[in-house]
Amino acid sequence: MALDAAALALCAKELSAALADARIDKIFEPTRDEVVLNLRTRTDNPRLFLSARSGSARACLTKETFENPQTPPSFCMLLRKHFTGGRLLEVRTLPDERILFFDFQCTNEMGDTVVNTMAAELMGRYSNLVLVQTKNPANPAAEGKIIDALKRVDFEDSEVRQLLPGLAYTLPPQPQKASFLGVSAAGIVAAVSQKELPVAEALIKTTGGVGPVVCREAAYRAFGGRDVTASRMTEQEKAALLEAVAFVQAAYADGGTPVAVVVDGRPVEFSFLPLTQYSGADLVEYGSYSELLESYYAAKDKAERLRQKSRDLAKTVHNLHERAVRKAAARREEQAQSAASEELRVYGELLSANLWAIQRGAKNVTLTNYYDGKEVTIPLDVRLSPSANAQKYFKEYKKKQTAARMLTELIAESDAEAEYLATVQYEVETAEGEAALAEIRAELKSQGYLKYYKAKDKKQKPADFLRYVSSDGFPILVGRNNAQNDRLTLKTARGRDVWFHVKNAPGSHAVVLSGGQPVPDTTKTEAAVLAAVHSSQNGGAKVQVDYTEVRNVWKANGAKPGMVLYDPYETAVVTPDPALAERLRAK
Repeated sequence: MALDAAALALCAKELSAALADARIDKIFEPTRDEVVLNLRTRTDNPRLFLSARSGSARACLTKETFENPQTPPSFCMLLRKHFTGGRLLEVRTLPDERILFFDFQCTNEMGDTVVNTMAAELMGRYSNLVLVQTKNPANPAAEGKIIDALKRVDFEDSEVRQLLPGLAYTLPPQPQKASFLGVSAAGIVAAVSQKELPVAEALIKTTGGVGPVVCREAAYRAFGGRDVTASRMTEQEKAALLEAVAFVQAAYADGGTPVAVVVDGRPVEFSFLPLTQYSGADLVEYGSYSELLESYYAAKDKAERLRQKSRDLAKTVHNLHERAVRKAAARREEQAQSAASEELRVYGELLSANLWAIQRGAKNVTLTNYYDGKEVTIPLDVRLSPSANAQKYFKEYKKKQTAARMLTELIAESDAEAEYLATVQYEVETAEGEAALAEIRAELKSQGYLKYYKAKDKKQKPADFLRYVSSDGFPILVGRNNAQNDRLTLKTARGRDVWFHVKNAPGSHAVVLSGGQPVPDTTKTEAAVLAAVHSSQNGGAKVQVDYTEVRNVWKANGAKPGMVLYDPYETAVVTPDPALAERLRAK
């Protein structure tokens, strides 16, 4: 559910009371759609969270901590310029508008006192944060001039309303509907009765100021689960609807109750009044609307932030991998050209053996190749003697031979780098949390792929290994990324523990902790399945998985994280089974 105007108005009252005379201390922009204001009041240091993300737009107090970018975005810098140190005058809203206005008394660059307003427009996919300087500080509600907007709207985006610096700020157009909370219950029932629609849908089409869930709740309280057409209501049904609408209006007038509907432990809906339409669901009441909104959107926002961060990191790693692949291809092409150097050696030998037959200053000479008996024409440098021309070919031959040897090493290096980055790509795609992404970033920084900010980088607690228990009771650990793979295989595991990895493909290290006991075949098979599930081959029907005791696994000098060698080993062929992995997952 998106915030409706009614719930937003109640949020405004709550925020106005909690943030009276608050001053802005610091301003941050954790993501491109979110702004956090660190405030100071006489008794507290609250943080105001403003989100213009289409699926979770809101304004509330927050206790959550956010990871901020190393370099503040330009909009954040603009906010700091115009609002830092500002004192909150009022939190206000307009009837049936999904906009919160935060009026701050600020000081401009000239030292003059001005009133700057943050207009949090919380309207689904049109959500935005607009900065406005009011024309009349004594009347902040008056039309003001736009300083800037989080999402600029030009004439190509909208012919009706533009949000650009310097333009006058105007309210978005609203459909002509009766206010659910501003019109009498009798007036609402009379308007709805004109519609040839189910009552809930008629309320949605006819009234404004509340969301669809409130309209459905009014209809449900009036008729239960019965499908009643608005235009065909009996007098008794109209009386029932009038009573239900009046109940909703009274609940709002009393300040409402922040309530969330919880199904299977997950909040699916919220409102300012208890919702009876969800039979069998749990209703959870909150102490404030801020607590309600933070709880409702927490999981959704966390997943979105993770998706955004993993997407950016995945793009970086993809580009690094493509660059390594291109570098290897270019070096192979250069090596192929170097392989033709034998012709240079033959030219040098033929010139040396026929110096007497070569005229100085000639552009070329035709000689018999004593290797195959065929005649060959050899280009000559007219500035050099016949002997010097022969030496020139020998030098070019040696140079290309040296290059070929070096290119062999460089190609192996590029192939190893591409293989390593392919494993990192897989890790980013399967990362399950911010801690896992932080470990991958730290790994890339340690390898020189990402910049390292020593003073600013925050240390995060490393994510734990994935833990499973086999049917025979043996613990099985699986690494989440290359850093964990190294830690698991080289530090945590012991010599008789059994190590597993998918053959010739990116994947996690899996280790059966044997405790010095023989590992049954059933456990080995289950561990091989887990290694296949946690690999890039998890969509295959038959996947080869190598396994051996940990004492047979070692790391070559200078090898990238997660890259190991092993010998001797055996190979199992298994089918990846996510359901089995879920059953074995340690609780």
